[in-house]
Amino acid sequence: MKATYKKYLLNFKHPSGTSRGILTEKETWFLLLEENGKTGIGECGILRSLSVDDRPDYEEKLNWVCENIHLGKDQLLDELIHFPSIQFGVETAFLSLVSKTPFDLFPSEFTEGTKSMQINGLVWMGEEDFMKSQIEEKLAEGFTCIKLKIGAIDFKRELELLRFIRQNFTADQIEIRVDANGAFKPDDALEKMEQLSQFNLHSIEQPIKANQVSRMRLLCDNPPFPIALDEELIGVYGVENKQELLEKIKPQYIILKPSLVGGFSGTIEWISVAEKLNIGWWITSALESNVGLNAITQFTYTLKSSLPQGLGTGSLYTNNFDCPLEINRGQIQYNPSKKWNIENLA
Repeated sequence: MKATYKKYLLNFKHPSGTSRGILTEKETWFLLLEENGKTGIGECGILRSLSVDDRPDYEEKLNWVCENIHLGKDQLLDELIHFPSIQFGVETAFLSLVSKTPFDLFPSEFTEGTKSMQINGLVWMGEEDFMKSQIEEKLAEGFTCIKLKIGAIDFKRELELLRFIRQNFTADQIEIRVDANGAFKPDDALEKMEQLSQFNLHSIEQPIKANQVSRMRLLCDNPPFPIALDEELIGVYGVENKQELLEKIKPQYIILKPSLVGGFSGTIEWISVAEKLNIGWWITSALESNVGLNAITQFTYTLKSSLPQGLGTGSLYTNNFDCPLEINRGQIQYNPSKKWNIENLA
């Protein structure tokens, strides 16, 4: 078996804002396997400043994987525990290599094109007019669940954006999730959540920064509306540590990004712990290209969650890869008649 890797820069169509700053490009890496005339491809989707494996030796580790590909998937995954995005790429690449085609990873009714999944429409941070135009666009496109990133502009203006939605749509018509990305200070997070609660929100992701376990537990004890952990899960290894964290904080939901939590195997570990503790969950992509998004979407379908998933980021880039994934009326679906085009990787 031969293994190589390739760096690729994804360019955003529009600068995209989070509480950690404005994104104009996204760096990603592809792991390519070749054996007996077949090809496997996996995406190592690192998020600078957020991924636990944002380290100076990242490329060095990718090179090590290629030199030691003979060890096989399971041993490589064990060796890569501190590099969850590379774990995701390795899992996907090995699965791709043995699949009918490099992109039919989890054959199902979804990949046959007969079933779809509900997803949330993502509204990025930005100036009020920009956010309002995104909201109007998502509603016009038929989304019944939207997710707003908050924490970058004045909080009162964010409340007005939510009021705008609720003046036109009830909670039964449109489910609203908000993602603070840790933007609230622990001392005023509860007060802000109480103000947000007037808009009948589904949940808030990561109201305060990660690694403040006792403060997060206080918020989760009796919140005005449900809290979902996101960044809090990054860098937590092993089932025992995962269970200990969730037992300490007792959130209502957890949000799982395979690139950040150790691929499919890491995601399944979190789900098994969460379900044992009666904690809800859903899966989101982490700004991967369509290669990674395809893998996550096919995997997510097999888990049969009834909640809207966070899988709609494939249209963000000017230089993404053509693929069969389509979004229609708030649903993501797979169109088998559409072909992949990864010539950009050549």
